Amino acid sequence: MNCQRCSPSVSVIVPVFNECDNLPALLAHVKNLAALQVILVDGGSSDGSQQLLAESGLTWLSSRPGRARQMNAGASQATGDVLLFLHADTRLPEHSLALLGDGLDNSNRVWGRFNVSIAGASPWLKCIAFMMNQRSRLTGIATGDQAIFIQRLVFESLGGYADIALMEDVELSKRLKCYGPPVCIRQKVITSGRRWQKNGVVKTVLLMWWLRFAYWCGVSPVRLARWYS
Repeated sequence: MNCQRCSPSVSVIVPVFNECDNLPALLAHVKNLAALQVILVDGGSSDGSQQLLAESGLTWLSSRPGRARQMNAGASQATGDVLLFLHADTRLPEHSLALLGDGLDNSNRVWGRFNVSIAGASPWLKCIAFMMNQRSRLTGIATGDQAIFIQRLVFESLGGYADIALMEDVELSKRLKCYGPPVCIRQKVITSGRRWQKNGVVKTVLLMWWLRFAYWCGVSPVRLARWYS
């Protein structure tokens, strides 16, 4: 039986904010996906991103800034059986949608994520990605860099992403765990290491650990976002 034909229909939702330099590669990537829909959601870019989106021929819309708000806005227009949330600097592996469909069908689970690889010159990035994947597998918590996917009806029943400034992926994962653990697809998405390269690997890792610890201690996501920016 043909796997592609059996796969659920997928709506890919991509939040965008001031990604003009990155958009040509992103648009070429998503155009090659065998998705029912690709919905790009701009959060008020001021760098020419909106013009590129308008010229792309793809579905795009504007929303108030904020990744959670943008992804919720995109999800409100989606009609696929499954929603896949893709960061603008992340690329899906080959046959990703078929892998997604197989993972959901074979496990009877309602959500999941991919393993991640971080692009960049530092040899530490491979180790960091390995630890991210292992931590996610052990805790059942996924991050946005891992291209989270969810059955649309489940996402809608949960009310979507919480409208918070940071950690929206962790917060949603905690609620999704009530439905069971995620499907963990071993094939890797490739995400940009630009933040690590810009701020330094050690400094960025320590900041990520601190933000996660502070979040679990109840620090406001608004304050966390200020520390993260």
